[in-house]
Amino acid sequence: MIFDLRGEPEMDTVTGILYSMVDGNYKRLKSIVANMSQEEIDYKGPDQKWNSTAQLLKHLAYVDLTWVYRIKDEVMPLDLEEKYGPMLDENNQLPQLKGISLDVLLNDYDDVINMIKTLCCQLTDKQLNQLVDYENGNEATIKWGIWHIADHNRYHQAHISQLRKWFSQS
Repeated sequence: MIFDLRGEPEMDTVTGILYSMVDGNYKRLKSIVANMSQEEIDYKGPDQKWNSTAQLLKHLAYVDLTWVYRIKDEVMPLDLEEKYGPMLDENNQLPQLKGISLDVLLNDYDDVINMIKTLCCQLTDKQLNQLVDYENGNEATIKWGIWHIADHNRYHQAHISQLRKWFSQS
């Protein structure tokens, strides 16, 4: 197997490299969660005080979807907001989830990754330097946003790996 950072043939060079980071990390995430039982997907760690894999998968999909609409400079449609959101609950925590199958979570996330791919096919390398609104009145380049999607995914992979370790020991 050869590992490389090249995107799809229809993507500009830098855009393709950034997309390949997103795609590679998503494929790695899917391999980490493969074959998880429902009990493990819903497991919240010792003393049930951590976010479950289900919560983290839904969170990642929602954040990535938010970036898609931020980059497109569009408001996320209400039906997608309801399906993937909210970002946080009334206690400023990831919303509670239980009983949602891995297949459903990954199919929903697959749809978001496909939206990112479609978006990257439409972006030029020059557009990557455009600024978009980011949290708390800040701005970010589109280039940074796509990198952030990949980085955020990898960050939560560590949490899921830890949950898997705890689950196997329980």
